[in-house]
Amino acid sequence: MKFIDEKPEALPTNPERRQFLQGAAAAAGAAAVVGMGSLGIQQAAWAAGSDAPELTEVKIGFIPLTDCAPIAVASAMGFDKKYGIKITPSKEASWAGVRDKLINGELHAAHVLYGMMYGAQLGIGGPQKDMNVLMTLNHNGQAITLANQLSEKGVKDGPTLKRMLDNENRDYTFAQTFPTGTHAMWLYYWLGAHGINPMKDVKTIVVPPPQMVANMRVGNMDGFCVGEPWNARAISDKIGFTVTTTQDIWTDHPEKVLGTTAAFTAKYPNTTRAMMMAVLEASRYIDATANRAAVAKLISSKSYVNAPEDVILGRFLGHYDNGIGKKWEDPNYMKFFNDGKTPFPYLSDGMWFMTQHKRWGLLKTDPDYLAVAKKVNRIDLYKEAAGAMGISVPKDDMRSSKLVDGVVWDGKDPKAYAASFKVKV
Repeated sequence: MKFIDEKPEALPTNPERRQFLQGAAAAAGAAAVVGMGSLGIQQAAWAAGSDAPELTEVKIGFIPLTDCAPIAVASAMGFDKKYGIKITPSKEASWAGVRDKLINGELHAAHVLYGMMYGAQLGIGGPQKDMNVLMTLNHNGQAITLANQLSEKGVKDGPTLKRMLDNENRDYTFAQTFPTGTHAMWLYYWLGAHGINPMKDVKTIVVPPPQMVANMRVGNMDGFCVGEPWNARAISDKIGFTVTTTQDIWTDHPEKVLGTTAAFTAKYPNTTRAMMMAVLEASRYIDATANRAAVAKLISSKSYVNAPEDVILGRFLGHYDNGIGKKWEDPNYMKFFNDGKTPFPYLSDGMWFMTQHKRWGLLKTDPDYLAVAKKVNRIDLYKEAAGAMGISVPKDDMRSSKLVDGVVWDGKDPKAYAASFKVKV
């Protein structure tokens, strides 16, 4: 395995980052005080002793989406330095690029689609590589956007979309961001829940997140599933409306993860732990409502999401407007920490993506769902990092959830679950 230079070039500083650092300095000082005691002693030992990070600079890839915030904040707030490393965020153009750079070692780790990690592990649509999910970065906060022309035809929800598709003799195109990724699975699941087969009844294409709005504007697709702020941007630009949020498909669903290769965690265990702790601290910081405006300002810059601050901030605070007359406060908006429940890499979360890969024909046979999840989701590493920070962890490595179609997922019989859907390949 060949890894990148251990001294990656730092991102250029910018006014937004400087303002964020100035505004956050007091909070960082307070966090440092809170972090002392036994934890502070442990950190000092890791920085100076045998547990010191093997690499002092870590390059973490991200895609321009609101949920890249933990990577941005870990770097901008100096949480990385607290744990003896320097995080260099690396803005990437597409999820395929993130996958390839992780696999070949150009990136040490990444803000990455949950399902994409399992696609790489199982060799779906690309080279097989043993991958590790270190922690979940966020729950919720994605959406499905439809073009305004569909609203003009009476589409406002799943049943009305189904009726339109049944009554019109033309092809409709929907975009997602990566074949094995989260957005593809939310789109397919939602369509399937309303009797629409995404593999037969519509055409699906892959479009990188920042290009969704521009492609819809010129008519390349009729709908898309993507993370924020691109759904809110479509509404702001008056070209689309939100037909559903992903938290309405599955409340507190798993979304992005901090991912890397198994080779990296094996070669650099102390660096891995330091990186996890820095990102965990950033996640906890972001989940404080008082900090979200400053974080939205930071990530709005060209170095990160490159979108208007107000477009990011609304849904970042749970203020939703679907663009066709409905406004609401969503308690299930994007969460990064949620008292330690969000970051935990539940085995059942990883298994769910494999069941959907099987449902839609991406996997031809059933894998050993639990064995694969135990190999990919490094609960052992997460518990070590969380324990050092005094973060509580769930007692059970599995969790139970009811999705939009009323079907319960608990990870107990994944093979039967994958085969149980009426709408499938």
